[in-house]
Amino acid sequence: MRFALMTEPQQGMSYEDQLAITRSAEANGFDAFFRADHFASFPGPAGMPSTDAWSVLAGLARETRRIGLGVLVSPVTFRHPGAFAKVVTTVDEMSGGRVEVGVGAGWNAEEHAQLGLDFPPIEKRADLLEDQLAVLHGLWGEPDGWTYEGLSGMRVQGALFRPRPLDVPGRPSTPVGGARPRIIIGGQGTPRSLRLAARYADEFNLSSSAPARAAEVRAELDEACRVIGRDPGTLARSTMSGVLVARTQDELDERERTLLEAFGDELADGEAWLEERRGRWVYGLPDEARAQVARFAAAGIQRIMLQDFLPWDLDMVDVMGQELVARRSA
Repeated sequence: MRFALMTEPQQGMSYEDQLAITRSAEANGFDAFFRADHFASFPGPAGMPSTDAWSVLAGLARETRRIGLGVLVSPVTFRHPGAFAKVVTTVDEMSGGRVEVGVGAGWNAEEHAQLGLDFPPIEKRADLLEDQLAVLHGLWGEPDGWTYEGLSGMRVQGALFRPRPLDVPGRPSTPVGGARPRIIIGGQGTPRSLRLAARYADEFNLSSSAPARAAEVRAELDEACRVIGRDPGTLARSTMSGVLVARTQDELDERERTLLEAFGDELADGEAWLEERRGRWVYGLPDEARAQVARFAAAGIQRIMLQDFLPWDLDMVDVMGQELVARRSA
């Protein structure tokens, strides 16, 4: 099992806060650090500071050395696909080739409205996402002069994309030689998302689901790959799972109280909310957390993005590092 740490900086994290937790994740042996891409603050109070995801990653790229970096996921509604390809390639160069790219159709209508961003119906957003995936592949891997006519009306004519992404070991190769960043599609496993993952993605990330659902999606992804003649084994499987772990029961009780405070008035019944998550998060004392990781592994999950809603609690990052990351083969 591989482990990434994933945060929701729209909770009010400054750049320095994000740098601190990324450095802690790097020191604890995590394979990668991912952050969400949102402009409105939630969960918890509205109006908290919320930074731009890719600007932050550019800074982290220069202030870390080993850990992989990514966004889970960037909505296609936030950035034009061609400009997005440029941003990603630039940050990737700044990192020495450590960037992965998570993309999605977007979902939060309110944060779009607050910034004057279009938020079309899901069918249109899904078309935009398919165009974005085609454009990333095309600009990064097709010959100079590539042209594309998209589902959403997007057109690329006579592409000349420089620089190409960095060619570092372990990356997917491109038709023109060289390599590109790995592409991750995230979601709940809708039929269209599975078809897009089979066609375009290097990894499918299942969002906030229990191991039983992960096993179902694994089978559905396998079939989506077979339909287009792709070897299912070439599509990696991951999940984004909430995390709440502690060394002792007293520590766990305190973290539960802090988590409920962070979500604030959104919760009508805090204990019921926690109980529902105990069954699908990596949750509890070390043995309980490792048992959940094992269930995800048995369901075909190869990487867990541990979604940390207590990002100022760096001691919990140490617990994850000591009890999960360092014991991944135990």
